[in-house]
Amino acid sequence: MPPPPRLPTSAKALVVRKSANPTKPVFHDAVIETRPIPALKPGELLVKVNAVAFNHRDSWIRKGLYPGIGFGNPFGTDGAGIVVAAADVSDPLLNKRVFFNPTRGWISDPDAPETTRPFTHAMGGSVTAVGASAFTAFGTFAEYVVVEREEVLETPAHLDDVHAAAWPLGGLTAWRATMINGGVVSGDNVLITGVGGGVALLAMQLCVARGANVYVTSGSPEKIRQAVELGAKGGVSYKDNGWPTHLRKLLDQHGGGLLSTVIDSAGGDIMTKTSPLLKQGGRVVVYGMHAHPAVTMTMREVMRNQRMLGSTMGSRADMRAATAFLAAHRLVPAVSHVLDGLEAAREGFDLLERGEQFGKIVLRIGRGADEAKAML
Repeated sequence: MPPPPRLPTSAKALVVRKSANPTKPVFHDAVIETRPIPALKPGELLVKVNAVAFNHRDSWIRKGLYPGIGFGNPFGTDGAGIVVAAADVSDPLLNKRVFFNPTRGWISDPDAPETTRPFTHAMGGSVTAVGASAFTAFGTFAEYVVVEREEVLETPAHLDDVHAAAWPLGGLTAWRATMINGGVVSGDNVLITGVGGGVALLAMQLCVARGANVYVTSGSPEKIRQAVELGAKGGVSYKDNGWPTHLRKLLDQHGGGLLSTVIDSAGGDIMTKTSPLLKQGGRVVVYGMHAHPAVTMTMREVMRNQRMLGSTMGSRADMRAATAFLAAHRLVPAVSHVLDGLEAAREGFDLLERGEQFGKIVLRIGRGADEAKAML
């Protein structure tokens, strides 16, 4: 029997550091540092990270807009790789391909996290990126990550690591917004706003797989066209103030009927804009307010028993259910760009800021640029 492979004692990680040249507005630095890999504690795994994906959270951290993040913490929530060591040498996950659960503190409660600590911070000693203390935030932008075994899931066989890295945070958020809070079932008419972003695209893919009729909004005709290629019935431009009228025409073209659910990331006037197109008792699920920090609701919506629901990421149980659905339907998350290595993070942040991507921006770790791009 060959000897076990020698494991590294240190690894590179992309961490947030206070800007060396303070400006207003704030934009902190993203720096690659080499850090020691901590010894495994009982129940922990060492994962060699092969791919990580950007989220808007990473950009907000650099702008000082994300709470609970300190300097020196690694970036990243999404990542996928292979388990190369385990505290228990007989652990069945050893040598298995896995991805990271993006949340902490929400196990299985159907309504909200069990913890009073904001779970989206992914805080706690249960998960530690290389070189981080037990009280710093978990981060995936590293060559190796130490993680408790219950906070990883086995990667579905039909996904490579690039597309597995594009799944967790967006997939979990989309699953809870559509299937749990949105109650989407086969035959429903569903509107998803802002298609092109990771969550909106995954929400669309989940709803199409469920058998719903999906309509989208975007500021880009090209993104609407790409959404239709992935199964949407059609879309309208939110830059046109009369977009609800255009959406009504689309609904009529496809058999009529009203919307059952709206899945929204913008906030603002989404309730009042869609209320005439939404059935009585219909739901508007808001998982972000990227455009406006509030949602307007009037007595008209109250009298129609229309509901607005806030929706965050989800529980560990939700992540497992969503991944089982993904595997059963062989869904592949959309990936817009694959970049080579942690060194390409600056390009990834630039792409994220421009907002032109259709799908996720992924860093492939440990592969050459040509091989990484060939994964698309």
